[in-house]
Amino acid sequence: MPSLLLQIQETVIKYAQIMSEIAHVDVEVVDENLYRVAGTGMFAAHVNQDMSSEGYVYRHLIKTGNSVVIYNPGRDALCRECPKKDTCTEEIEISMPLHLGGEIIGAIGLVGSSIDQKKLILENEKTYLELVGQIADFIVVKATELIERKKRDSLLDTLDCTINCMDQGILIMGSDEVITTANEAAKRQLNENLLEGMRADLKTTGDKLSHETEYHLVLKEKKFSVMGRLYDLRNPTKRYSKVLLFKDSKDVQKKLYEMTATVHTLSSGNIIGNSEKTGKLKTEIDKVAKSTSTVLITGESGTGKEMVATAIWNASDRKDKQFVAINCAAIPEALLESELFGYVKGAFTGADPHGRIGKFELASQGVIFLDEIGDMPLYLQAKLLRVLQERSIIRIGSNQVIPIDVRIIAATNKDLKEMMAAKKFREDLYYRLNVIPMKIDPLRERREDIPELVSYFAKRYATLFGKQLWKIDDDTMNKLICHPWYGNVRELENTVEFMINMMEEDGILNQKTLPGDFCKIGQSIASITGQMTDYTPENIAGDGFGNHLPQNAENSEAPMKSIIPLKELERREIQKAIDLYGNTTHGKKEAAHSLGIGLATLYRKLGEEL
Repeated sequence: MPSLLLQIQETVIKYAQIMSEIAHVDVEVVDENLYRVAGTGMFAAHVNQDMSSEGYVYRHLIKTGNSVVIYNPGRDALCRECPKKDTCTEEIEISMPLHLGGEIIGAIGLVGSSIDQKKLILENEKTYLELVGQIADFIVVKATELIERKKRDSLLDTLDCTINCMDQGILIMGSDEVITTANEAAKRQLNENLLEGMRADLKTTGDKLSHETEYHLVLKEKKFSVMGRLYDLRNPTKRYSKVLLFKDSKDVQKKLYEMTATVHTLSSGNIIGNSEKTGKLKTEIDKVAKSTSTVLITGESGTGKEMVATAIWNASDRKDKQFVAINCAAIPEALLESELFGYVKGAFTGADPHGRIGKFELASQGVIFLDEIGDMPLYLQAKLLRVLQERSIIRIGSNQVIPIDVRIIAATNKDLKEMMAAKKFREDLYYRLNVIPMKIDPLRERREDIPELVSYFAKRYATLFGKQLWKIDDDTMNKLICHPWYGNVRELENTVEFMINMMEEDGILNQKTLPGDFCKIGQSIASITGQMTDYTPENIAGDGFGNHLPQNAENSEAPMKSIIPLKELERREIQKAIDLYGNTTHGKKEAAHSLGIGLATLYRKLGEEL
């Protein structure tokens, strides 16, 4: 790399010429490598030459950092090694090092080559020394400016490189709000290749979410919603006054969704079962998927309502967008509103101080699945109705109306018409939700699906547990088919998981692998309801393992040797329902529903029998 003096050579030459004209002597300037950068008079023809072989005085200056005056060039001790000492034409020389900080970047020499010049210098030696010192200072100042400019340029290059590698968009604006600098992320998020020179109309909405402030940004009549921070520079100028660091609101929502989403994509073709009712359900899914209308899925607990909702999403035009699920029964009533609609900073005591985006915003352009909609409190039902009508939301603590583009799929295991009659569910909301009704039949009404489901779950858990599955015997499969399955597919899956855990090394699932009282309860219920005689090889082809099912379910096992009293049977089924759904208030509600009795009746029987 050229020396500092060579990089400002034009300036050094001008200073050397000025000093030569003022002092009426010759002037030369060399850098720290003893390379002549500038020269006048007898040195002018030798600029840009290496003089390391003869510059003994300059070498001494650069080494010691001290100025010298050579009164007798050629005969001075510093000239002893100079090859031109015997032919030297100089009469006097004033040499001074160029100090920059703690370094010496070169030297300047003022040379008199006649007796008159020497006499003039000797008579005004102090003045000449001051002149050389002043010129030396000018040259050093110019070199310092070069260094500072390089540092500034390097810093700006580093800053440009840094901001262009950032995910956040960056806009630097002047006092007139005209954009002077924009990084690549800003151009990408705002879909503009040339932002510089545009006027940015920036206004805050007043909402603060996820540590950021929300702004409305208008560029050439295009409106954007961004989340970020605006910084005022301490020393503003017309070109540099404010810096906006931001992310597009949609990108914020997308990243938040990616961090929290736990959805397993499923298509209608992946729904297991070959019964007529399951086939009809798959056809309905494919039909309604392309629509944007609201869907209401009904069915008992454990039938797979969320699975159907994800299948609708996966078959729709929104499959590349978000699928956001929220269980209205699992979230405390006091928090459900904030989960759905979000809230801003300071909205209420105990809230996240930075605010939070709600599920409706999170599902932007995608699908929101409202599971257990029947458990939504009445006051929230009114707000949800307004969302369905107006297609907009308002965050808690905010007055900003936010338009939303979301498809709503709701689900419940409750009888909403009964709830409407009891004034527990709004009639107007029901008809808004029930645009496309879809009913999932319980597993006991589509027993043809059981062999395929058993096969699927058995293979899945055998692989998961590292076991070798060989087959399931006919009697065991028949018992699984005839079981009432009040817990539906969820109960069946849990039972098969248990069986795989209990399976011996022979890889056969048999009656020994079934849960404790499974056989007695199943056979008792079947004998009472008459369900065991409804299934024959004509409507159930196989068990999914290549085993042929028995010709008649009655042949699966000899008749029971004892009769279980109905009272005992009732007690067992109540206990089974409590074990399945839990001994909580919600669990008892589910248990009562599955048993086909009222909650008050269940509590009475629990008090009497258990």
